[in-house]
Amino acid sequence: MTHLYPNLINGELVTTETSLDVVNPANEQVIGSVPACGAAELDRAVAAARAAFKTWSKTPVDDRRAVIRNMAAAIDANFEELYRLLTSEQGKPHQQAQYEIGGCSAMMNAQSTLTLEETINEDSAERLSRTRRVPVGVVAGIVPWNFPVLMAVQKIAPAILSGCTIVLKPSPFTPLTTLRFAELIKDIVPAGVVNIITGEDSLGPLMTSHPDIDKITFTGSTATGKRIMEGASKDLKRITLELGGNDASIVLPDADVAKVAEQLFWSSFTNAGQICVAAKRVYIHEDIYDEMSAAIADYAKTVTVGDGANQGTGVGPIQNKKQFDRVCELIEDAKANGYKFLVGGNVDPSGSGYYVPITILDNPPEDARIVAEEQFGPVMPLMKFSSDDEVIARANNSEYGLAGAVWTKDTDRGVAIAEQLETGTVWINEFLHLSPFAPFGGHKQSGFGAEYGIEGLKEFTYSQVITVKKDALV
Repeated sequence: MTHLYPNLINGELVTTETSLDVVNPANEQVIGSVPACGAAELDRAVAAARAAFKTWSKTPVDDRRAVIRNMAAAIDANFEELYRLLTSEQGKPHQQAQYEIGGCSAMMNAQSTLTLEETINEDSAERLSRTRRVPVGVVAGIVPWNFPVLMAVQKIAPAILSGCTIVLKPSPFTPLTTLRFAELIKDIVPAGVVNIITGEDSLGPLMTSHPDIDKITFTGSTATGKRIMEGASKDLKRITLELGGNDASIVLPDADVAKVAEQLFWSSFTNAGQICVAAKRVYIHEDIYDEMSAAIADYAKTVTVGDGANQGTGVGPIQNKKQFDRVCELIEDAKANGYKFLVGGNVDPSGSGYYVPITILDNPPEDARIVAEEQFGPVMPLMKFSSDDEVIARANNSEYGLAGAVWTKDTDRGVAIAEQLETGTVWINEFLHLSPFAPFGGHKQSGFGAEYGIEGLKEFTYSQVITVKKDALV
């Protein structure tokens, strides 16, 4: 019998009469089921969060920090169970699942140290004016399927540290590990402060339009982000949107081919390319293009695609059938247009599991769909460039602006290029590094608002200015 993972509402583990099956993308087998919540369950969770907010918002911040750290400790105490469950529902190899689960507790512990300081605006003989931060209220968190647990806790931790309460919705594709986390924290978090409910995609719009939800924090596609923004506009909910990206990596001619090729590969193919800040367009200077593209292709041939639970797997399956079909469509479009493949390009439809071979394209045109659109799969287009000005213009020629990278021995030149890229984050000589103390957010259609750091914490608060006239009437 399939195990049913309960939801967490008001400190209780609850189920529903109907449920949703969850599939292992490596073999398409059902591995668990979760409650199919609708409006009634959402109302119950929001009411619990609203009631809990009255006391939680007044709870001393050090007590809130302790709760977050205890939640992190519960993750560490159940590390192996959680990472294995994550691989089974998401598909990523065990090593990458370990990185995600370990990152959850590390991020929560780090964020628990953040402090929102009051600001003195004026302290004169006439008046004292100060700005303080106050919690927004009830938060709705909507989480994607690529990093389901990390994205969940990176919404939960700052929300409850600020004094807010939260109703979290995992993706219906990857809810199991998050619900197991819910079981672990049931007796750690006061009832109603954290509520985790599951449902179809239709549950999201119910959250967006719910009158007792004060803020939406969403990670996912730009198209869905636009719908959330539209729904939230009806009652001016606060929103934070971390959306899609078509991130460019720029490899300058002085880059060390032997050192950089492997790092470039993993900047694109970690988590089977299903990362919003993965390198999705790789621009290599023409002086080293042939050598670098050959080195990347040679390394790719050493990496195994397979079930993430098997030892030696480097790249797992695409997480779900819908995304698998989209990646396959982009590859077929590239083949139909006669673009050259250095590696891969042929998907075997006969087996079980959503496997796409590692695919590297050789200098497709800038307007190719495989370049212009976010692939979100194990596909890497390599393109030549000849000058800094040219590659900066090409990198910026996108509706997205999430992240990018520059690879060079000349860090001053790298910084000069980075400062001209229209993205929220730029790495120089590394990739995929996010700090819990630095803000992360996108430009253009990659969203707005910030996560992580003080700026991310402020997203869950209002500013309030209190001014005291010192010669008050008595």
